[in-house]
Amino acid sequence: MAEIEIGIGKSGRRAYGFDDIAIVPSRRTRDPEDCDISWEIDAFRFELPLMASAMDGVVSPATAIAIGHLGGVGVLNLEGLWTRYEDPEPLLSEIALLDTDKATLRMQEIYAEPIKEDLVGRRIAEIKEAGVTSCASVTPQRTAQLSKAILDAELDLLVIQGTVVSAEHVSKTVEPLNLKRFIRELEIPVIVGGCASYQAALHLMRTGAVGILVGVGPGHACTTRAVLGLGVPQATAIADAAGARMRHLDETGVYVHVIADGGMSTGGDIAKAIACGADAVMIASPLAAAHEAPGRGYHWGMATFHPTLPRGARVRTTPRGTMKEILTGPAHENDGRLNLFGALKTSMATCGYETVKEFQKAEVMVAPALQTEGKSLQIAQAIGMGA
Repeated sequence: MAEIEIGIGKSGRRAYGFDDIAIVPSRRTRDPEDCDISWEIDAFRFELPLMASAMDGVVSPATAIAIGHLGGVGVLNLEGLWTRYEDPEPLLSEIALLDTDKATLRMQEIYAEPIKEDLVGRRIAEIKEAGVTSCASVTPQRTAQLSKAILDAELDLLVIQGTVVSAEHVSKTVEPLNLKRFIRELEIPVIVGGCASYQAALHLMRTGAVGILVGVGPGHACTTRAVLGLGVPQATAIADAAGARMRHLDETGVYVHVIADGGMSTGGDIAKAIACGADAVMIASPLAAAHEAPGRGYHWGMATFHPTLPRGARVRTTPRGTMKEILTGPAHENDGRLNLFGALKTSMATCGYETVKEFQKAEVMVAPALQTEGKSLQIAQAIGMGA
């Protein structure tokens, strides 16, 4: 791809987000009922290509179970409130009532409570006992510390997750986690991320992970792009990671799943993520708008409460419906924020594709007018696509 000169001595590629592109309908259409959006990763099969993000305002043991019964998988944050407190419900209520100017400081205080390893096992057991796939997240810094509790609880699927996770972390002060050795020795499949470039994705795939998370800073609650100046718009990041997946497949014969993490609010965003090459999506803010969400109308990222450099905000959402209505409908609004995966099916059907892997081959084009063309009345009235 041609680079653009930013100045003498520095050039860069143009990158695109979801609002910059459109999926192009093909010569064939089909019935949405004939489309298969199921997702298989390692030994696990899900009816929806969905991971619910490991945020305390989105995933509790109860919502992980509900999402599992609806066909997706909820990722529980093993460094969150549910492993620091026996009963975090009063604290979730307090966080929802905090004034904006006091929220970050108070959350830093709340999250200063140590993680209790016995709660790690108990939370995993709660999810497993409900008969759904158990999935949970840790940061690289605490992976080794919590690994015994995770293995003892027989977690099904582990996510090693940070703002940016690399396969070659260097430290002069501590022994860093050797991802490749850890993943290959672990008895459970691992998803790792985030990343946002071809090279970073390829190196994470070479660790032996079954999937990688793609996204640095696109989430609605994330402030990484402002605090650190890092990030790649999601459409480009996903396409680059999908390119790395093909190279890794050619080199090893092993298919590593690409999971788009963040930046998606509507069914159209999810469809674009798949069309750019994702196998599944990880979402937070749409699920934080569910009546059952533990955040009581708020959600916040895993770095919001960092003790020295917070990189997230407590974001308010508008409750829109039940978890089922948000994921699989029926929708009673016209802005694309309900029945997200029914929208994915309809998008695939309209373009003539039967499976998610086929839909990854859909034609996309750069189309910045897509959001505004012919929508002046909606924009003026703040309805539909103008809301």
